[in-house]
Amino acid sequence: MKITKEEFFKRQITLSEIGDKGQALLQKARVLVIGCGGLGSPVAVYLASSGVGHLHVVDFDKVSVSNLHRQVFYKIGDVGKYKAEVLTKYIQKRAPFTSITCTTEAVSKNTILSLISNFDIVVDGTDSLPIKYLINDACVLKRKPLVYGSLYKFDGYVATFNVLLSSGKYSANLRDAFPKIATNVLNCEEAGTLNPIVGMIALKQVNEVVKLITKTGTVLINQLHIYNSLRNSKFELKLKPSYTLEKIRKIFDSQHYHSSSCDVQREELLISANELKQHMSEYHIINVINTSGVLPFKAHHNYPYNTFNVEDCKLDASKKYVVVCNKGITSYTITEKLVEKYPHISIQSLQGGIEEFK
Repeated sequence: MKITKEEFFKRQITLSEIGDKGQALLQKARVLVIGCGGLGSPVAVYLASSGVGHLHVVDFDKVSVSNLHRQVFYKIGDVGKYKAEVLTKYIQKRAPFTSITCTTEAVSKNTILSLISNFDIVVDGTDSLPIKYLINDACVLKRKPLVYGSLYKFDGYVATFNVLLSSGKYSANLRDAFPKIATNVLNCEEAGTLNPIVGMIALKQVNEVVKLITKTGTVLINQLHIYNSLRNSKFELKLKPSYTLEKIRKIFDSQHYHSSSCDVQREELLISANELKQHMSEYHIINVINTSGVLPFKAHHNYPYNTFNVEDCKLDASKKYVVVCNKGITSYTITEKLVEKYPHISIQSLQGGIEEFK
């Protein structure tokens, strides 16, 4: 079946604010979406459906069962596959006028500057605070507009950072809202999140990108839009640009942007699902999942991650322990802390978490 651009984008082109000129601008645009989870996956699908000419999506993670309730463009059959590759194939089938490519490696300080250099706009769909600051700082250094999105429980945050203004100056960036990386904020896996707020924030990000490209409407610059889905309330935090390129460059040169979700885990601190199944009776299980969901085995100790204090953990040197969480990221962090306190006790993290065990 032959489909024309005129037919595909008819309803959008009909808008006088968009028209043929705006659609042509979308077709020429190059957008980078970092993160293909709850935010990034709908962002990429809707941008392609809007007619963005070239998309590049980045995510090192694979689809897991716990993703499916909010990452609606993945199917049960996609579990275990790279998100970026699944999303790319999906978009290729439904957006004939978008060229899409992908990367299945985590972004890092060594790669971020070259990664963003060939794109007009960067969209942040990640859930790691250090990586969000890495993306922000790189966009400031490379003079790239950044459409920011973030989630915490029932709250969603959206802003468009680092936009070149008519004055020749650039608008506020993430550090103008939150100068330093908070160390006590939980990600979605640890804090939980509700399905609707994820999609709502993602579509607000899409809206910002489309307005930026087509040069229409009012963009969320010098402000942080905060929406709470429980109270159906919104708040605009006004921002004043103060973190200049020079300040950001000094931070970038000294910052490590450490993210535990991107770390290479030490093999001696890991136990595979198969090995644990074969020797289950030999181990005491430490469960660090925050919610009270049903585990596929008995937990001997429960230390929810959001209230975890290594000093509260009293372990027996005669026993062997395995720390478990949903995906094996939080449990590995806890394992490192326990091993530091109890260097002579056998403590390992379940590789891949409960989802791998099932």
